[in-house]
Amino acid sequence: MSAVSDRLPTFPWDKLEPYKKTAAAYPGGIVDLSVGTPVDPVPELIRKALVDAADSPGYPTVWGTPALRDAITGWLERRLGARGVTHRHVLPIVGSKELVAWLPTQLGLGPGDKVAFPRLAYPTYEVGARLARAAYEAYDDPTALDPTGIGLLWLNSPSNPTGKVLSKAELTRTVAWAREHGILIFSDECYLELGWEADPVSVLHPDVNGGSHDGLVSVHSLSKRSNLAGYRAAFLAGDPEVLAPLLEIRKHGGMMTSAPTQAAVVAALSDDAHVHEQRERYALRRNLLREALLAHGFRIDHSEAGLYLWATRDESCWDTVSHLAERGVLVAPGDFYGPAGGRHVRVALTATDERVRAAVERLA
Repeated sequence: MSAVSDRLPTFPWDKLEPYKKTAAAYPGGIVDLSVGTPVDPVPELIRKALVDAADSPGYPTVWGTPALRDAITGWLERRLGARGVTHRHVLPIVGSKELVAWLPTQLGLGPGDKVAFPRLAYPTYEVGARLARAAYEAYDDPTALDPTGIGLLWLNSPSNPTGKVLSKAELTRTVAWAREHGILIFSDECYLELGWEADPVSVLHPDVNGGSHDGLVSVHSLSKRSNLAGYRAAFLAGDPEVLAPLLEIRKHGGMMTSAPTQAAVVAALSDDAHVHEQRERYALRRNLLREALLAHGFRIDHSEAGLYLWATRDESCWDTVSHLAERGVLVAPGDFYGPAGGRHVRVALTATDERVRAAVERLA
């Protein structure tokens, strides 16, 4: 049996360390726009719900409380336009990254199976395939893939890193193709509530799936919309025939969201006001950074949704990383997300207003 290290790529963020040191030495300190971790406060109503549930000495349930499942189904109907969703259609998870990394294994995929994901993509899709010892293939258009052996097809709209949004027509065509070939779709929709120049649509919308959830599961996270990255709060929604065996596996594995976090998620999903307030913060930062990058000679591609600007100076992404690090600004090189990103950088909106203003001044 090969060592785990033989199955995994080099952890990409380690390669940024020299540039991080350069940026940190700049007068006034580093402006770190390389990662998408929230920096704004957790809304008060969510913190209160967490504290009120802090006296939770017993084990939580993997499936979550009925109140949690009610909150999830209510949000799916209210925000995504999903229809006919019941408790059987939802499953809480311990943050979305663990799901992405372990899903192929939990689905029973392995040698002889294939995982497909976008050519520019969150690196953990590939990691999940590698952990399961399954093959993997990156695509530009999923419907152009050879369907043979594909056990899992990842969609990601809005995209990390590019911010690209798949249209309703594109999603509908992909769902029809996958069903024709018996391919399971998992749609990573963690940035869905952060549309700027487009209105992202879920695969759970009846206009996309024809009113059926068969073969479809969407992945949602509260990390970005509610500043809950530290809570590890996320959930799945979709085909009960897919979620039921995942629930059983996760029961055996003890993969349960803490009881206080479950209570916090109920509060978060039941309130839209804090989401709108956070969107406004990101919108202001996005406008400032976008204009500063354009004035500095960058081109912004896609970026119509999500928490990043996909920017290029038509040079090696590492040359751009170095250029910005010398000005005290750290960004993520595009090739972290696949070779096709080799001439772009990903610029995160997740910095305080003060740090964003500092970046703008340094780019001026």
